[in-house]
Amino acid sequence: MDFVTVYRTFNLAEAQVVRSRLEAAEMHPSVVNDNAAVSLDGYTLAAGGVFIEVPEAEAASARELIEDSEHPTA
Repeated sequence: MDFVTVYRTFNLAEAQVVRSRLEAAEMHPSVVNDNAAVSLDGYTLAAGGVFIEVPEAEAASARELIEDSEHPTA
């Protein structure tokens, strides 16, 4: 199964919130480089950030959910 990056951040807490939202939508996210965020100060930047990946088949739905969460309508 191929995974696709759908979100990148330099904030571990933000990554965990996005992961949680995707799981609540019954998707299968994984967090990549989360250990970098807690191991050494500044290492997250060197690693390129913390990534949220999902199976390729879920990528479009995941991106849509993330965009809707970032720009909610009233």
